[in-house]
Amino acid sequence: MNDQSSQNTGNKIIDWLKNSITARMFMVGALILILLIPLLFVQDLIRERAVRQENVISEINDKWGGEVLFSGPILKIPYRSFREKSISNSQTKEVTTESIEEVKYAYFLPKNLNIEALVDPKIKKRGIYKTAVYKSQTVLTGIFPVPDFNEENVAEENILWEKSRIIFQISNLKGVSEQVNINIADANYNFTSKYREQNPLPGPERQLFSMESELLKQEALPRTKPVSFNMKLSVNGSSQINFVPVGKITEAKISSNWKTNNFTGNFLPYNEDKLTGKGFKAKWKILDINRPFSQVFMNSLPNLTEYAFGVNFMIPVDEYQKSERAAKYGFLVIGLTFLLFFLIQTLSKIPIHPFQYVMIGLGLVMFYTLLISISEHSSFLKAYLIAGTAVILMITLYSKSILKGWKFPIFTGTSLSSLYAFIYIIIQLESYALLVGSIGLFLILAGVMYTSRKIDWEN
Repeated sequence: MNDQSSQNTGNKIIDWLKNSITARMFMVGALILILLIPLLFVQDLIRERAVRQENVISEINDKWGGEVLFSGPILKIPYRSFREKSISNSQTKEVTTESIEEVKYAYFLPKNLNIEALVDPKIKKRGIYKTAVYKSQTVLTGIFPVPDFNEENVAEENILWEKSRIIFQISNLKGVSEQVNINIADANYNFTSKYREQNPLPGPERQLFSMESELLKQEALPRTKPVSFNMKLSVNGSSQINFVPVGKITEAKISSNWKTNNFTGNFLPYNEDKLTGKGFKAKWKILDINRPFSQVFMNSLPNLTEYAFGVNFMIPVDEYQKSERAAKYGFLVIGLTFLLFFLIQTLSKIPIHPFQYVMIGLGLVMFYTLLISISEHSSFLKAYLIAGTAVILMITLYSKSILKGWKFPIFTGTSLSSLYAFIYIIIQLESYALLVGSIGLFLILAGVMYTSRKIDWEN
């Protein structure tokens, strides 16, 4: 009798699990949570591939030449400085004063700096990855004013004019493709690199390497009148080209045939016709009052890279970022699809086995692996269309065998198509993504509430 009673109780529990809407609802919820595990693995795969892309691009850029940032030219003039040192005689207790001579440096920025840069970018590929690199031709012209040492009370006889040099700073020595020199008073002065231990800098500042010219001749020195200069630079780089506005008046013109650029830094071009359709021709005019540093630095030259301006040539399309955004909606896709099948099962009384729910869920997860793998070899839109079409057809045909007809499978396919289209629109939007997403979810919730209003929840 006890065995028969236990068997009857077990049968009742099984019947309740099969027929109870509440039990079925909890089962669907549990399956959704279980399917989050492979979805998390897919998201990890996307991040792993994105890191791999960054490493390959970094390697390509490092060999070609990284980002390029120019600062200079700057006039460097040494001068003698004196300080008093007290010396005490331990035996006589007398205190004497000794004058100690030191050599310090003053750095004078140009009065006018004109920059004309022509950038010729191209795409470098390694396997399935690509990055933007470029060759640049830059001409710098300007005027050095007569240096003013009055504020530091430096006497004329203590200025070491004969040891004056021009310094020029660049972030990418590897990319320099021709000898760097500066022309002053019809004479060329070659630059040589100066070794300095490089320490990583925090914040927006980037490391600069200094080059110093040969000693300037007397006719090249602005002792009594300003002198003009010009220099040409041929530098290979990648991703960005930037300039520090060291002139009291800095005017720059940068042109290129690169169409998908954006302008970076503290200052933007002033000309409205900067985008030509075939590239860009951007112009800047920056006054000394526009940036928070003076034209003269005594004793040391600070790093001014945070005040730079320039152009970014990085390829804007990022399939991995879009794929990751799409994968974040995976929970929504699985949940709404399972809810759809739950409502169909409840309203039509057609039985759907938990295993069939799992197969449908895995099919939805496969969408993201297809998306990331295809987008690596094609555009994101094509990958999205191919992956979405394949998954929708697979689930529609599979549901045909479950739901015994074409009415509900066609409705399922149409619903999935609308859902994937809705998610794609959200991914493309930026400013209105939250608004459109909220409105869409509100309409979906309203539809579910309307459909489920006649369900008898007491079963």
